[in-house]
Amino acid sequence: MHIAVTTRFLLPGGHLEGLGRYTFESLRCLVQQRPECTFHFLFDRAYDSRYLFGPNVVPHVLLPPARHPLLMLAWYEGAVGHWLRRHRPAVLLSPEGFTVLGTTVPRVMVLHDIAYLHRPQDTGRLMRRYYAYFLPRFARAVEQLVTVSDATRQDVARQYALPARRILVAHNAPAEHFAPQSAAAQVAVRERFSQGQPYFLFVGALQPRKNLPNLLRAFAQFKAEGGAAAGPVRLLLVGRTAWKAGPVFELFRSLPAAVQAAVEFTGRVSEADLASLYAAALATVYVPFFEGFGLPVIEAQASGCPVLTSSVSSLPEAAGGPEAAVLCDPTQPVAIAQGLHQLFADEALRARLRTAGLANAASFSWEHTAQVLWQAVQQALAPVPQ
Repeated sequence: MHIAVTTRFLLPGGHLEGLGRYTFESLRCLVQQRPECTFHFLFDRAYDSRYLFGPNVVPHVLLPPARHPLLMLAWYEGAVGHWLRRHRPAVLLSPEGFTVLGTTVPRVMVLHDIAYLHRPQDTGRLMRRYYAYFLPRFARAVEQLVTVSDATRQDVARQYALPARRILVAHNAPAEHFAPQSAAAQVAVRERFSQGQPYFLFVGALQPRKNLPNLLRAFAQFKAEGGAAAGPVRLLLVGRTAWKAGPVFELFRSLPAAVQAAVEFTGRVSEADLASLYAAALATVYVPFFEGFGLPVIEAQASGCPVLTSSVSSLPEAAGGPEAAVLCDPTQPVAIAQGLHQLFADEALRARLRTAGLANAASFSWEHTAQVLWQAVQQALAPVPQ
């Protein structure tokens, strides 16, 4: 069987964020699980050879590189649509949330979230218009729709008037290198990144939806109320500076000097360093306003790190509920600060969350995600009547 796969989020250089990470890990497993199939990876630029996961992967570069909405339209409906008409694969798999409308090839699409409806202010005007026009049409046109959480499945079904029972769920999962590390290794990480002091950790792109101004306000409150005991604790913010990050730095500059001195913007770090930072953290604090899944939550848990996360959208589902993480209202800095105080002061709570978090993270696997995607391919080829 010949399966075409849109892989434009497998970017050269190795820096993979949400959509790229999902594409990488799920396809790596799917290619290995299905050696009898030929996978045609459709890139929109030069590709890294490490993305060719097996001898059954055939790469194709289709231009133009598509990062602007108009170029995305040209790439999916033009370049990919033309390739599909010419080569006629059995199915088109799109793991990144976009697909082709003008084709008769059966389609599977993974939709990661519809945040543009819930947080329109977090998306640029042109991209928001692209989402508003195309995502409902994609979701209704494909033979099999997949989401990355049950929360997103229900959200998509409700917003787009689709039967939830017809949508499959293929979760994110932690990569294998996220695991607990020895006490000595943790000490070395703290010496390298946090002046030897305990730290709270945030991981993600610096952008509005991640709620960093409220996290900074909460950390300042934690420092002010925690007294001398909280004095050494630092906050590490790991991730690239993304769209509309200006308010984050404006808020940071308004904080007391002592708080500013305890906050470190690390930028991107290597995968090895990221795994070590999770494992050595006092806790991971990930409190966005909205997520389709929330991968840093289970990466942290797989590393043996307690988690404070939001009580909204998919995050309680990803975190395993209040038994496995501390949940808070992301709109209230005081609630985030209370969570920081809990995790800092209660060693027994941290120990309990480490155990429960490891169990929760172990319930997600990329192998299972790949199996669900294969089920989606089969159902796209033999769709069940609605």
